[in-house]
Amino acid sequence: MTAVTQPPVTDSELAVAHVAVSDPRVQPLLRELGDEYSTRYGTDAHTELSRYPDEEFTEPHGGLLLLLLERGEPVAGGAFRRHGPDTAELKRIWTHSAHRRRGLARRVVAELEREAGARGYRRIFLTTGPRQPEARGLYLATGYTPLFDTEAEPETLRLLPFEKHLQKDLQNHPQNDLPPHHTGKAAVL
Repeated sequence: MTAVTQPPVTDSELAVAHVAVSDPRVQPLLRELGDEYSTRYGTDAHTELSRYPDEEFTEPHGGLLLLLLERGEPVAGGAFRRHGPDTAELKRIWTHSAHRRRGLARRVVAELEREAGARGYRRIFLTTGPRQPEARGLYLATGYTPLFDTEAEPETLRLLPFEKHLQKDLQNHPQNDLPPHHTGKAAVL
């Protein structure tokens, strides 16, 4: 079976919603992400996905969870949590399997960066696993600095950490011209 690449989505077809982990639209994200991690790594990853308390992804605790919606349906999402006084940690970057190869993960990362910068974070930290070459490629392509030996065989590394300093980068991102979004409401990109 040949995979069909869908055309990129236009901004007018997408909305961003800031949501709580308990929002029912988040459950497909976590379920599919857990299933995919479990398949790639051979262990049940659903426990890992619930390792952090839900409140760490809320504004009062310095975090955010967002969904990218197309016609009201979640097609991609991601989150950040406070990692330090000026550092946010990206978590759970995901694109629904039926919507991959459309640039949606890039949009999620850009929106998370914008929101983190607006909340005063100046650095983003994240880790991905050695069996996620798509994620590694995404972070390298979007300007993240690897904090590991890129020449090493990924399987010899437990985690692949990355960082990006936002102060300089945020000044040059056209996404920063987007209107602010409010928790619980969807805004059109």
